[in-house]
Amino acid sequence: MTTQVIVLNGGSSSGKSGIVRCLQAVLPDPWLAVGVDSLVEAMPASMRASDAGIEFTADGGVNVGPEFRTLQTAWQEGVAATVRAGARVVIDDVFLGGAASQQEWRKALAGLDVLWVGVRCESAVAAGRELARGDRAPGMAASQADLVHQGVLYDLEVDTTHTESLDCARAVAARTD
Repeated sequence: MTTQVIVLNGGSSSGKSGIVRCLQAVLPDPWLAVGVDSLVEAMPASMRASDAGIEFTADGGVNVGPEFRTLQTAWQEGVAATVRAGARVVIDDVFLGGAASQQEWRKALAGLDVLWVGVRCESAVAAGRELARGDRAPGMAASQADLVHQGVLYDLEVDTTHTESLDCARAVAARTD
């Protein structure tokens, strides 16, 4: 079976978005890109500062509530339906729940050929990128650097600490059939 879905999991500012753009450039067929950031942006502003939605704490923490989880599940099922309808999709996500987050995706993507990719980056380097971006709560990159990988099983891992996005994308592309 040919890879239909590539799931990239890594902490904030680990380099996932750059890898996604490079994958779209190097893969021979068109691939759609979807990311958890787009899901958060699509939610009403009131949910971005609510116990029921998603909260970003001053120290870089992220708390998600039941309304967020409901919409996240619907989004995951929608992404899976898009793949089942014939599109190939690269998913850019942050598994705040580690293995439990991967299991949610496994359920939604059941029956599809998925390539699971861990995107790692040393905490200090990710924190520097976070600072340069200026659009993330300070501390988010450091708090997520290891947390998002706990208990997660990958087909491939890449490390953007000293490796460019294009080289990481080429390593990922080499694993798709």
